[in-house]
This record gives sequence, C-alpha cells and structure tokens, in this order.
Amino acid sequence: QAQFVESGGGLVQPGGSLRLSCAGSENLFTVYAMNWYRQAPGKQREWVARITGDGTTNYAASVKGRFTISRDNAKKMLYLQMTSLEPEDTANYICNKDLGVVVEWGKGTLVTVSS
Repeated sequence: QAQFVESGGGLVQPGGSLRLSCAGSENLFTVYAMNWYRQAPGKQREWVARITGDGTTNYAASVKGRFTISRDNAKKMLYLQMTSLEPEDTANYICNKDLGVVVEWGKGTLVTVSS
C-alpha cells in the first residue's frame, strides 16, 4: 500500500494549466506538512511547494506566482494547481512529507509541457 498516490499529470501546451492530486491514507494526515517535489529526467529531485497542516504555504522561486498548493484534510487530499506552464516544468511530480520524515517515495505523476 502506497503512502501517497499522485494523479493528474499529462501533456499540456506551454502557457496551459493542469491540476495534480495526491491522495493520502494515514490517519494523522492532517497534522503534518506536505510537499510537492519534481524530478526531470537526468536531474536531481527538486522541491516545489509546501503546505503546513493549518494551510501556510511556501514555494520555490521557479514556480512562485504560477503554482498553488492546497489541501483538503477531511478528504486526506493534496493538490497542486499549475498555471502558465513552461517546458522547464516538465518532470515527474511527487508528493510527500518533509524530507526529514520521508519513509518512501511513490511513483509520481508525469507532467510534459510541449507544443
């Protein structure tokens, strides 16, 4: 059983929008911070956005103003609304806790931005 399962990726044109979802399963989902990370082919994993249990958000400079992270604790869901997508955003997007408490990495969902 995967701790988190990502979905919503796909092919989108530059300037387009896409919303990613992440389904949690732990009973204590509401108490910990969640993040979106991404990894492009041949590159290291990169942190994208973070949201605390009470809704405070932080973003990487590369996506600030374009991406919005949100969560629905009642549904144990995490979301990433992406707008003004650029080819540089192409990557496998993965959701997880803060790095210090990560147990394992899921498969992620692939986002390809291309015309």
